[in-house]
Amino acid sequence: MAWRDAKASRVRLLLFMASIILGIAAVVSIQLFSQNLTDNIQRQSKSLMGADFRIDTNQLPTRRAQAIIDSLKPDASEVNFVSMVAFPKNKGTKLVRIRGLQGDFPFYGALETEPVMAATSYQTLGGALVDATLMLQYDLHPGDSIKVGEITLPIAGALNAIPGNTAVSSSVAPLVIIPYRFIEDTELLQFGSRKRYEFFYNQPEVDLLALEERLQPMLEAENADLDTHTSTSSRLGRRYENVGSFLNLTAFIALLLGCVGIASSVNIYIKEKIKAIAVLKCLGASRKQSFLIFLIQIAGIGILGGIIGTAIGVGLQELFPIVLKEFLPFDLTISISAQPVIMGVLLGLVMSVLFALLPLLRTWYVSPLEVLRVSGDTSKQSAKARYIAIAVIVAFLYAFSYWLLQDWLFALAFIGGIMVTFGILAGIAIGTMKLIKTYFPKSAGFTTRQSLLNLFRPNNQTIVLLVAIGLGTFLISTLYFTKDILLDKTALGDTAESANLITLDVQPDQVAEVANTFKTNELEVLDNIPLVTMRMHSIKNELVNKLRTDTTTQIKGWVLSHEFRTTYRSNLIDSEEIVKGEWVASHTGDGIVPVSISENLAEDAKVTVGDSIVFNVQGVLMPTLVKSIRKVDWANLQPNFTVLFPNGVLESAPQFHVLTTYAPTEASSARLQRALVHKFPNVSVIDLRQMYTVVEDILNKVSWIINFMAFFSILTGIIVLIGSVRTSKYQRIKESVLLRTLGAKNKQILSITALEYLFLGILGSLLGILLALVSSLLLAVFVFEEPFAPSLTPFLIFLPGIALLVLGIGLSNIREVLRSSPLEVLRKSG
Repeated sequence: MAWRDAKASRVRLLLFMASIILGIAAVVSIQLFSQNLTDNIQRQSKSLMGADFRIDTNQLPTRRAQAIIDSLKPDASEVNFVSMVAFPKNKGTKLVRIRGLQGDFPFYGALETEPVMAATSYQTLGGALVDATLMLQYDLHPGDSIKVGEITLPIAGALNAIPGNTAVSSSVAPLVIIPYRFIEDTELLQFGSRKRYEFFYNQPEVDLLALEERLQPMLEAENADLDTHTSTSSRLGRRYENVGSFLNLTAFIALLLGCVGIASSVNIYIKEKIKAIAVLKCLGASRKQSFLIFLIQIAGIGILGGIIGTAIGVGLQELFPIVLKEFLPFDLTISISAQPVIMGVLLGLVMSVLFALLPLLRTWYVSPLEVLRVSGDTSKQSAKARYIAIAVIVAFLYAFSYWLLQDWLFALAFIGGIMVTFGILAGIAIGTMKLIKTYFPKSAGFTTRQSLLNLFRPNNQTIVLLVAIGLGTFLISTLYFTKDILLDKTALGDTAESANLITLDVQPDQVAEVANTFKTNELEVLDNIPLVTMRMHSIKNELVNKLRTDTTTQIKGWVLSHEFRTTYRSNLIDSEEIVKGEWVASHTGDGIVPVSISENLAEDAKVTVGDSIVFNVQGVLMPTLVKSIRKVDWANLQPNFTVLFPNGVLESAPQFHVLTTYAPTEASSARLQRALVHKFPNVSVIDLRQMYTVVEDILNKVSWIINFMAFFSILTGIIVLIGSVRTSKYQRIKESVLLRTLGAKNKQILSITALEYLFLGILGSLLGILLALVSSLLLAVFVFEEPFAPSLTPFLIFLPGIALLVLGIGLSNIREVLRSSPLEVLRKSG
């Protein structure tokens, strides 16, 4: 019976199946991609680091740290830092990351260069390997020269890849690799320069767990760190797990959207089958039999939908390595595993049956007397059965969300958020129907009245279409609004008061000459900020070295090993606000020094106003007292500080300076950078214009990925829309035929249908955009703490676009009525 009835209703059943195919495809493709990512990270963990393990430190190793490093016999070492370089060929300058290497690093993976021999010859010939993209930008070729500090080296080749590096990190500061022996000659490592020393080991036989357990505490006490290839790959895996969880949730929403379509379509389908079920019961069919007939149908299309969705998902996951290649520090090898494939098929079955359960329960309570009733379905369902079915659906959704997120609270918040969004959309749909019914414009024209009646008559699509259209529009609009918030945070103020060039590592004896260079290039020095480096010696009378070994401490690890770059001044700047305590502008030098710290440092160091901190200022211990806590806008791209000293304390301490200026044009910026690199090779210049371009480029790449996933939701919503409209096609045909029989013209029938679907399309997309506005406003206020200026794109594109799409699908539904005679149509539909 299930097979025979399904053959007669195959078009509608195929549309049910289409509703979930894309959702399953999205989930399966992302699951396969996440699994491939995890497998590749584990398989290539040594290639990610290029060694078995390494020891790194942000300063010259202490005597004890150097003894530990030497005892393990490093096979290669490097020092890396950010600096300006110049290209004599075209007088170009660029901020780059310089890596001075010695030894045969990498031991796993390879330096990929053009020409290939440059990977090994650059050490013996004394040349430089320059990022391939950078060489294209500046029209450089092997044999050209590069000026690094006080030395000029030939370019040995273009650097295409090195273990552990990504295209995104290279876009921020492109890599330049030179032999380690030239580092001292560059004279770039001045006092206060940020640098990192790394020592690499090729020792595959070492027990890494035992080594890490034994050495890590000793190295941490010396401000050094041990990283093994396994711990590095584990951290990298956790980082991409967050991305995978987000993409999984987006795919899950697309699947939920399809399931809403199934629930609504099955509801209408079962309504049309009430008479047939009543006849079956008159002929002796039991409740169980009538229920199973339709359960088997839904289960069958669920399995078939799962198989098709899984097949599409297997193909789609090939796209993700292409999209994400710039974010991955390795080449991704794709393989197909059984678990996501089996999960996709089972998901199709379970989700279809679960979401069809409520309408299927109607078959259980159909009375044989329905055959004789004219008014349609009057059967009453059991409230208890309905509540049990709802509880089972919610429990499954929560369990599946927990499986995706591995966090019960996040899963609960996600399901709660989805239910609230669904509830709002469904509530507005029900409210709209009641409002139109209560205040029905009886004096309106015939076509207007008829189209409004269609919104609340039996077999209406108001709820399902508003939920499907609204949720899809909500997702994509939230993306656009959120992207605008992020981009606004990096917006560059085009005023002379806003610094867009920052010069770093200016030594005290260079300040006057650097400022004079600014003036020569007709630029004004906006800020001259002195920087003093220091570390924490004790917090609230607890020695930092002791706290590092204390496993019960709640103080964050970075606080205990961080080298703070602090400054002193008598005033706050625009990006700062005192939230606790009082600001102290100057100090006489007697007694404990009052300092101001940022909110994040206060939280991570577990200190508040009145607590004591002793700083080690290059060997001199300085007791301080926290007098105020500041809220700092770190998104504001200007020099901000976690620790601020008052005037009168650090003026005589060893220091270097940061000078800022505003360059009105790219040409004036380039001119200043060339002059500074020529006169002061150790000074680095950050051009915020380039930084904003990089940030925007990264955000665009991320938003493309999110757009791609939101596309699943939108496309699923369209399929649900088509399915919902087509499901009630025959009901609509009979109504339209009756209207034609009563004398209605084709133009009137078109107008009735057009008005109904145009109303649904506009209201659904408008609701989605308005909900997105609210959610984005909340994100702006509570997460980003930024003013919210929404994009017009959703209003100008999504609102009319989706409304017209809904209109087109609705009108396509009555083509048969308009082209055929009433009698012919009635024969076909009967």
